[in-house]
Amino acid sequence: KAQDGAAMEMQPLKSEDGGDGDEKDKKKANLPKKEKSVLQGKLTKLAVQIGKAGLLMSAITVIILVLYFVIDTFWVQKRPWLAECTPIYIQYFVKFFIIGVTVLVVAVPEGLPLAVTISLAYSVKKMMKDNNLVRHLDACETMGNATAICSDKTGTLTMNRMTVVQAYINEKHYKKIPEPEAIPEKTMAYLVTGISVNCAYTSKILPPEKEGGLPRHVGNKTECALLGLLLDLKRDYQDVRNEIPEEDLYKVYTFNSVRKSMSTVLKNSDGSFRIFSKGASEIVLKKCFKILSANGEPKVFRPRDRDDIVKTVIEPMASEGLRTICLAFRDFPAGEPEPEWDNENDIVTGLTCIAVVGIEDPVRPEVPDAIKKCQRAGITVRMVTGDNINTARAIALKCGILNPGEDFLCLEGKDFNRRIRNEKGEIEQERIDKIWPKLRVLARSSPTDKHTLVKGIIDSTVFDQRQVVAVTGDGTNDGPALKKADVGFAMGIAGTDVAKEASDIILTDDNFTSIVKAVMWGRNVYDSISKFLQFQLTVNVVAVIVAFTGACITQDSPLKAVQMLWVNLIMDTLASLALATEPPTEALLLRKPYGRNKPLISRTMMKNILGHAFYQLVVVFTLLFAGEKIFDIDSGRNAPLHAPPSEHYTIVFNTFVMMQLFNEINARKIHGERNVFEGIFNNAIFCSIVLGTFVVQIIIVQFGGKPFSCSELSIEQWLWSIFLGMGTLLWGQLISTIPTSRLKFLKEAGHGTQKEEIPEEELAEDVEEIDHAERELRRGQILWFRGLNRIQTQIRVVNAFRSSLYEGLEKPETRSSIHNFMTHPEFRIEDSEPHIPLIDDTDAEDDAPTKRNSSPPPSPNRNNNAVDSGIHLTTDKNKSATSSSPGSPLHSLETSL
Repeated sequence: KAQDGAAMEMQPLKSEDGGDGDEKDKKKANLPKKEKSVLQGKLTKLAVQIGKAGLLMSAITVIILVLYFVIDTFWVQKRPWLAECTPIYIQYFVKFFIIGVTVLVVAVPEGLPLAVTISLAYSVKKMMKDNNLVRHLDACETMGNATAICSDKTGTLTMNRMTVVQAYINEKHYKKIPEPEAIPEKTMAYLVTGISVNCAYTSKILPPEKEGGLPRHVGNKTECALLGLLLDLKRDYQDVRNEIPEEDLYKVYTFNSVRKSMSTVLKNSDGSFRIFSKGASEIVLKKCFKILSANGEPKVFRPRDRDDIVKTVIEPMASEGLRTICLAFRDFPAGEPEPEWDNENDIVTGLTCIAVVGIEDPVRPEVPDAIKKCQRAGITVRMVTGDNINTARAIALKCGILNPGEDFLCLEGKDFNRRIRNEKGEIEQERIDKIWPKLRVLARSSPTDKHTLVKGIIDSTVFDQRQVVAVTGDGTNDGPALKKADVGFAMGIAGTDVAKEASDIILTDDNFTSIVKAVMWGRNVYDSISKFLQFQLTVNVVAVIVAFTGACITQDSPLKAVQMLWVNLIMDTLASLALATEPPTEALLLRKPYGRNKPLISRTMMKNILGHAFYQLVVVFTLLFAGEKIFDIDSGRNAPLHAPPSEHYTIVFNTFVMMQLFNEINARKIHGERNVFEGIFNNAIFCSIVLGTFVVQIIIVQFGGKPFSCSELSIEQWLWSIFLGMGTLLWGQLISTIPTSRLKFLKEAGHGTQKEEIPEEELAEDVEEIDHAERELRRGQILWFRGLNRIQTQIRVVNAFRSSLYEGLEKPETRSSIHNFMTHPEFRIEDSEPHIPLIDDTDAEDDAPTKRNSSPPPSPNRNNNAVDSGIHLTTDKNKSATSSSPGSPLHSLETSL
């Protein structure tokens, strides 16, 4: 909305506290916009810096060329400006301008965004083969910086193929599944009915798909293990389910992560009720007052007996990595009034224990090796599970999460919560910071505990670098933790739709090793961009310096506009495709994460860039100023305006392109490795691009002619060009021998933005991206318009005051402001309400339109703002000194104000 053509309405930077129904809209409008990913931020900043340098160089090139031409022609040679020669002069100026634009085009790295997109898109496609379905593109890059992984146990670290291997039945601990004859018939009846009806009817064991294979487990894996126990005891659960169909179940208390149990109520024909319950052994045992004795009859079960079972049965099972499940039942006699079924705590108590079973979920054979790789790569793996702490510790030892002799913590959820909360029950970051660095296993944890842990690690400032956390989850309740994490992994097989929706990457095989593959690909993206940068900046430096120096000394760029554009195509589009599609190697996991503030261009890369640029500049300048003598050909320097292409400059161009081609092979290694050919044939795209570029270069040189400013070269000249190009490979070996540690003067480049990150809570999901430069620009605009409008308003007030004083005496000829708009003597402030963009909360009150005949108390802020703007209005002191009588001009002004 424009006001007098001078201002425009801007969105407020901050909304008012409190307000009407539009408050939510205001807050949404004022949320900071979502920042770009770390890599994008670094690249944007670097591209802007390089672009500015390129713009400066191109401007200087044009200015020098124009000045040299003008001074040489009109001052030194003292030629007059002839009208008929004007077209010739204009052609020279256009030529200089084209050279300047060419330098700019070569200098600006427009291939950077392309390289990032190609690298990410290629990685995402290849990650599908590694069982990673990437939902958000930048998650792939973020995973390369991961420092912590909080993983589930079941199905991720283990095979999720559960089997009952031990049982405590009728006061006897069986290390193997007992024979059916060893169990009393009464106990067997409770066991068969309890397991068959108190497991979801969707859980089944189906015959194997292939002959000789394992039976297929469908549904909940723990329930399948219990159903498998019945099959081992030569009993068929399906017969019981046929007898008691699902619709005949009287009441079902489904499993949840808080009570860690599930119960089903059956109504008998005589009107009595029986409830079967199963769940975490130590929780269900606390609700048991009886236990089935050796002959199958219930007997009293005292707390002392419970402690004995925990010590002699449950803890030994758990220490072997078994999940312990307690099965129990309770009878409600027919004569008693029907219980209050909604009150679950009163129903599921006073139980009789049938059995305690130990379920084994074997560790995936490939997981220990994958966890070793993570630890070697500087990534801490933590297990977050709902299992018993002894079971979790045993599995963690088998996986290699815990190693004997290490200083680590294994906590249960309730103990974790007790340690991180203060007396008021509030979570304190300082308390979390004391725990998480040593925490390796969190057992009996709820989804809330997982979210608390993830948030605590991310918000921690214990280390210099902010932790980058990856989390796995499969349940609906894991949604908040998956959202909060830097990268959320949902399970493709066992995961719910809610978990998948909240995640960044879906593991299609639910396997931990797929996470390690994601880390490899993430690091590979970062390295691919660095390789591309190393190559491109070498070409940038050489091409800009050659064009600039050549233009200043010889009045012409050695590399012509079309040739420069071909070089630009090689170094931008084709190089980004070749270097951004390098496959990852195991070597990527032998180093620590780069961290969020690591510069894109390391000292080693800077050494390579400057070292190769030096070699190429020496070769190009030698050919430029001594090439005609070396090859015994005509010089191409100082050629007239429309001279035909020369062999001399064609050799310079051809050698320059050959050096770029061989330097592209050098750019494949960025950490100072000597063998630049290692794995080169694993990347077919790279090989085909290098070969294709070579073929196109032959066509351009031999058949390009005038359009490409090329002249045909002989075999000998071609061999020299290729030989000088191959020299970059030998020179690269020489550069590798120089230790980077000695080159202290070299600076790193491409740091991320140092601005503090915006907390995630403030970010809206659907906001646009913005970078800090744009934000500063908006703020500057708003400050400018606010100041402008304030001055306008205050000048109007002064004019109104003057016009009121002059009324009846004389009529001034003109009333002018900074925009020379006319003000009528009868000017009233409310006739033209200023629309002043707000910059802080206080302005909202100050800038509200005033009503006529209302006299609000003078605002101190208004007086301060007036002083800030350099215009002094009447203050309280002045007011007292010049108090006005009603009806006076000053009084009418006060009323208006």
